[in-house]
Amino acid sequence: MQTLEPSARPNRLPSLTGMRFVAAFAVLISHLDSQIVGTFHPDPPYRVITTLGPAGVAFFFVLSGFILTWVADPDDTARLFWRRRLVKLYPNHLVTFVAARILMVAAGVQIVAINTFPALFLIEPWIPYLEPNGGFTGSNAVSWSLGCEMAFYLAFPWLIRLIGSIRPSRLWLWVAVVVTASTAVPFISQLLPAQPFTSWDPTSSEWQSWFAYLFPLPRMLEFVLGILMARIVITGKWIRLGMTPAFLLTITCVVVQSYLPGVFHLRSGPTALAVAFAIAASASADIRGARTPFSGRIMVWLGEISYALYMVHYLVVQYGPVDALHATGEVTASVSTRLINILLTVVISISLAAALYMLVERPAVRRFSRPAGGRKGLEPLAPST
Repeated sequence: MQTLEPSARPNRLPSLTGMRFVAAFAVLISHLDSQIVGTFHPDPPYRVITTLGPAGVAFFFVLSGFILTWVADPDDTARLFWRRRLVKLYPNHLVTFVAARILMVAAGVQIVAINTFPALFLIEPWIPYLEPNGGFTGSNAVSWSLGCEMAFYLAFPWLIRLIGSIRPSRLWLWVAVVVTASTAVPFISQLLPAQPFTSWDPTSSEWQSWFAYLFPLPRMLEFVLGILMARIVITGKWIRLGMTPAFLLTITCVVVQSYLPGVFHLRSGPTALAVAFAIAASASADIRGARTPFSGRIMVWLGEISYALYMVHYLVVQYGPVDALHATGEVTASVSTRLINILLTVVISISLAAALYMLVERPAVRRFSRPAGGRKGLEPLAPST
C-alpha cells in the first residue's frame, strides 16, 4: 500500500462517523448502570457496563488524533485550526452549561465558584481533588473531557510536525512506546494518596483517579496514539487487520478492563490500542469503498449528532426520569419501571441532541469556523470529545 497524499485521501470516512454514535451511546449506557443492573456500584461481571464509559472516552480521544491528522492541511495555520476547533467545541458546551445551571437552581443545588468557573472555562481536569469540594455537584460532569480536548488541540500544531518527522518504518515502534506509557499511568497513580474514594466509584481514590483518568497530560497519550495510527494508515504501514477481529479484540479488552481493581478499570493501555486498531481497520474499509455496519445513512446521521448526545445525555440522566432514584441513593424500582426509565432517557437524549446539533452546533460551525473571505479547506470530522 502506497502513501496516501492529502489529495488522494477521501475527505469522508463514514464508518468512523457512525462509530462516534456507538461510543457516545456507550457512555450514555454507562451512566444508566443503576437502572440496568439495579445497583449504583455494580461488581464484575456487571461492571462491564460502567466500563463502557471510560472505553468510549478513550475512543473519542484516539479518534480525535486520528481524524485531525487525516484531514490536516499542510497550508493551514495554528490560528485557523484553533478557531475551527473552538467553534466546534464551545457552542454546545455553553448551551449545556447554561442548561445545567438552570436545572441546578430548579433542583435547589447551590451554585458557587467551584462548580461554575472551572466548568465554564474548561479547566476542570487540571484541578485535582475537585469533586470533594463540590466541583461536579449538579453540573454537566462530562464536560471535563472537553478540557482534555482543548489541551490536545493546543498541542496539535506541534505534535503533527513532530510525529510527521518520524520515519514510517519506526511508527509501530512509537505506537509500542505510547501504549506502554499509557499502560503505566495507573501504576504511576498509585504513588498518590489512596483515599478518599470518589463518590462515583468507591473503589478508586480521588487523587489516583484524577491523575489516571482526568488529568489532560496522561490522557494526551491516547490522542498521540490516534495521530500515530493515522500516519500508519496514510504511509501504507497498516497491517490490514480486519474490522471483525479488531472489534472482537476491543470487546475482549473492555471486558478484561472491567475486572481490574481501582483506577485500573478506568484506564487501560491495551483497550486504547484495540480501539486504535478498530479505528484504523474501519478507515481502511472506507478507503476501499466497502460498506460497513457503521457507514449507512442512519448511522452516519447519528454519528453527526454524537457530540451533542454526549453533551446532553448526562443532564437527562441527572435531572430526567431516573433523577428520583438517584436522589434516594437506592434503586427500589421494579425492572419494568427501570426499563421505561432507560427508554425514556435514551429517547429524550437523542431528541435533544438532534435539536442541539441542528440549532446550535451546525449553524455555529458554518458561520464562525472561518474568517469572512477566508479560504476553504477540509474540516475535521471528529467530535470534540
